[in-house]
Amino acid sequence: MTALAPTPAPASGDRRDHATRVAQKGASTRGFLARNRFLLLRRLSQATVFALFLTGPLFGLWIAKGTIASSMTFGVLPLTDPLVLAQMLAARHAPEGLAILGAAIVALFYALVSGRAYCAWVCPVNPVTDLAHWTRERLGLQAKGWQPRPETRLWMLAMILVVSGLTGAIAFELVNPITHAFRVVVFGATASIAFVAAVFVFDLFVARRGWCSHLCPVGAFYGLLGSGALVKVSASKRAACDHCMDCYAVCPEPHVISPALEGGRKGLSPVVLSRDCTTCGRCIDVCDRGVFHFTHRFDASETTAVLAAGSNSPGEKP
Repeated sequence: MTALAPTPAPASGDRRDHATRVAQKGASTRGFLARNRFLLLRRLSQATVFALFLTGPLFGLWIAKGTIASSMTFGVLPLTDPLVLAQMLAARHAPEGLAILGAAIVALFYALVSGRAYCAWVCPVNPVTDLAHWTRERLGLQAKGWQPRPETRLWMLAMILVVSGLTGAIAFELVNPITHAFRVVVFGATASIAFVAAVFVFDLFVARRGWCSHLCPVGAFYGLLGSGALVKVSASKRAACDHCMDCYAVCPEPHVISPALEGGRKGLSPVVLSRDCTTCGRCIDVCDRGVFHFTHRFDASETTAVLAAGSNSPGEKP
């Protein structure tokens, strides 16, 4: 098989056209559920997290008590955000044993499964930033605007630990949009709406996917935590790619796609190994050629068949 020519990520001015084409293609070839199955599953997952905390105050059935940062499920399972624990330690607080155990459980889960799955499948800010991205495209705000460097979120992560150390407080939780989004839904904290709205406005008018993809220290932390995680997306049928660019248009971290999708000429694995990948599954949803699927990090297989007719894919030389 002849390697595919490298394909750059789409320019910002082309993203709306790509999104429109995704919808048009999907409507003509596959149903709504097929084109959005993982998106819908993610929304169900995020809603379920809230439901676990709401059953108590609404129905008297206490499944999870506490907050998204630290909770007790069914009275026996402690769960603690390991980044919150890291801030506590930086602030020289002595955490309780249950907090340490809860952080260890959460850290082990995401380290084994997928670090940034937290961002796509749990984080309550994700629907907000997705809505901002959708609104941005519908309004035709195609320019990237100010784009922070990708490593900015790592600096943000380091900064909140330093600030916690200097102030003796769990500093980031005072402004964390994730915490405030939780307070809005579960506790009805209207004052917290301002923090969530700020993320929406930032992504809409300042930087395309600016918060989650460039600034959020929580995403940076979970990305580092899941550097060796098992669950991955693979472009195992990359020979079937027709270079439509739809996967780049919907991916919140489009730079993770190229090594797997276009790496055949360099002998690179079709598995998306970047820790930035959120395993959101949107590339799987929108690809009519079935190029992508979920797999594990050690899967290096690549299917060479492209179409049922067995012909070469567009852009590929025989």
